[in-house]
Amino acid sequence: MRLSPRSILALVLAVGLAGLVTAAPQKKAAGKGPVKIENTDPALRLKAFENHVAMKQSSPFKDVKWRFIGPFDLGGRCTDVAVPSGSRTVFYAAAATGGIFKTLNAGTTWEPLFDDMPTLSIGDLAVAESDPNIIWAGTGEANIFRASEAGLGVFKSTDAGKTWKHMGLEATYTIARVVIHPKDPNVVYVAATGHEWTTNPDRGVYKTTDGGATWQKVLYINERVGANDLVMDPQSPDTLYAATWNRIRRRWSDPVPGGEDGLYKTTDGGRTWTPINTGLQDTAFTGRIGLDLCRSKPSTIYAYVDNHAPGAEPKPGELDSYGRPRQRGIIGAEVYRSDDAGASWRKVSPPGMERFGGTYGWVFGQIRVDPSSPETIYIMGLGLAKSTDGGKTYQNITYAGLHGDHHGLWIDPGDSSHLINNNDGGVNISYDGGKTWRLFYDVIPSVQFYNVTLDSSTPFWAYGSVQDTGTYRGQIPVRKPGQGGGPGGRRGFMSTQPKWEPAPGGEGTLIAVDPEDPNTVYSSSFYGRLERSVYKDGQWTSKEIFPKAAEGEPAYRGQWLAATMLSPHNSRIVYHGFQYLFRSMNKGETWERISPDLSYNNPGQQGRWPYAIPYATITAVDESPFKFGLLYAGTDDGRVWMTRTGGDSWTEITAGLPYNKHVWKIVASKYDPATVYVTLVGRHDDDFDPYAFRSTDYGKTWVSIAGNIPGGPVNVVREDPKVKGILYAGTDTGVYVSRDSGATWDVLGSGLPTSYVWDLAIHPRDNALVIATNGRGMWLIDDLAPVQNAAK
Repeated sequence: MRLSPRSILALVLAVGLAGLVTAAPQKKAAGKGPVKIENTDPALRLKAFENHVAMKQSSPFKDVKWRFIGPFDLGGRCTDVAVPSGSRTVFYAAAATGGIFKTLNAGTTWEPLFDDMPTLSIGDLAVAESDPNIIWAGTGEANIFRASEAGLGVFKSTDAGKTWKHMGLEATYTIARVVIHPKDPNVVYVAATGHEWTTNPDRGVYKTTDGGATWQKVLYINERVGANDLVMDPQSPDTLYAATWNRIRRRWSDPVPGGEDGLYKTTDGGRTWTPINTGLQDTAFTGRIGLDLCRSKPSTIYAYVDNHAPGAEPKPGELDSYGRPRQRGIIGAEVYRSDDAGASWRKVSPPGMERFGGTYGWVFGQIRVDPSSPETIYIMGLGLAKSTDGGKTYQNITYAGLHGDHHGLWIDPGDSSHLINNNDGGVNISYDGGKTWRLFYDVIPSVQFYNVTLDSSTPFWAYGSVQDTGTYRGQIPVRKPGQGGGPGGRRGFMSTQPKWEPAPGGEGTLIAVDPEDPNTVYSSSFYGRLERSVYKDGQWTSKEIFPKAAEGEPAYRGQWLAATMLSPHNSRIVYHGFQYLFRSMNKGETWERISPDLSYNNPGQQGRWPYAIPYATITAVDESPFKFGLLYAGTDDGRVWMTRTGGDSWTEITAGLPYNKHVWKIVASKYDPATVYVTLVGRHDDDFDPYAFRSTDYGKTWVSIAGNIPGGPVNVVREDPKVKGILYAGTDTGVYVSRDSGATWDVLGSGLPTSYVWDLAIHPRDNALVIATNGRGMWLIDDLAPVQNAAK
């Protein structure tokens, strides 16, 4: 039975919102505080993947097929490109969370090479100059976005990418550069940035002289400082230059310069290193530093410095890229040049470049020097810029369709006008020095979705927010047995591709669609700034509706993926989470605050400008379909709460759950009013245990249902809409299904690459399962009947 707004309001008044009652904090052992789990042993991660492969091979559901459903005209963040010496047609591209792709025809078609590896997070690629069949992949994106994924060391191929072998360094987690000796492919150097979120000693510069059989750490500063760039003098391969970076990220803060960032040089193949910072900015203010040298004149080196010294004061009312009031900025991007092999440096870039990398130059830091001209350089930030006078002036390179946020550039040593650029949209190729570009966003399926929401249209639309692109939706015709349209092209997509188009919402938002009116959508721009959008006559009209703090109050804290949902009892009722939970009874026109601050709100875990990230916020909320006002809410700092009274009083139900883990999803059962599921992720602590729990008593007690899922994170668990006891779980490896309420699990389906499955949804009418992957787009199982029938 659906309740009218008037009857719901009457129920709310009946319980009486006299005051908000907070529960006692999570209980602690006498004399001890709660213990937070960090730093999973990487050997356990490798073993977990081995177990996943075995489960995949023995799964009773291996004949169930996954189908790629797009998007087909979008790409995702790519971190590097590598090209065999002398080639103009064979290229390799590394996706941040999508693996490795190869083209044999200069980009017309691309094939995935890394789909069955234990990680698809790629930091860097290198092809041996002396043998084009030898490729090294450094796993773990080093750009440390909030959504970056940890790698598992280095992998090597000796057959041009057909097969790969793990070669160690699995504890480094992120790798920024791999450099191969130009004549001896057994000599390889690796710049490891280390764990993104926690301290660890497995960072710095590593060297092997036996093709990866053994490694020696040749440059190490401390457990916070990694090596984020490394270049070799091609005329004297024992001479290398390294950049180090204090780059620990916190959940509440982007990386803050720590006084240990700087440059080092070795002339003896890494046995000894000398600091070479004369003329550079004070290292107390330097952030990430990118390096490159001119191959034809290797004594000329450039350093691209992210200078965090205080910059210009903002203009009155000026906002930052996310719509927040701007405070005093930083100097930002600067370019330094050395013409004496690093002995001294001088600044060559002009003033006024602070916007080139924004206040987040730590995600860029790439510079390239023309191999044949020491006066021509390229720098990468929000845009791509070129200088032909040694860094004194710059021309922004623009072209229709060329994506922003640039992370790499290859310059052909034999033809400096031949460029390959990688950015947040994928890969582009230019043959005229950047004047025009070929775009390959539609042939490298590396889209990074955060979530998926399905509407009630026929065919249904699948919505999801996409990293650095915004919200998209695809119209998905489901194919049932006997309808034809077999797989073709990319793994498992049908001959008629689903239609995809932009939809309301930013790159970081949860999305809610009115089930009674699928033309009404709720989504946020950034950090919880909720909008209601209506589709009419072929276009969207949006209205900003998020609750705002009263004058004089601090702005509410909204997470990147702030919790938003519509009540299952009446779709006019909207719930939205900042640090407080808000409810609107009239589609967001007016709001009431129905909770206290549900986070720990630790003052020591609030960042400072310009590094601050909203933290201690509500990230998950759900309402029981059995009772209006029976709500569950969870936060990014690990608290979980329940109210039976629409917010009149709240009970903390965190006890029994892992401490201080990000609550990713809460799902109230469709089959039992007392049952609720919660999944928590530890990736922000470099913790990869599987955290999936069920309570059958409204959260009073919790039982792990991770069962035999070999590794985590487990991002989402949802019930089958037709058969009680069937559960589906999305993890950072793939999808699992349980037919016994979570006691045991099987890998679900075949044809899906190793994938970061961050969300899943089941369409109750079409009986179809859709997953959102962070790195490989969306995938679908057309009909869950084989799973449902097997459970009967």
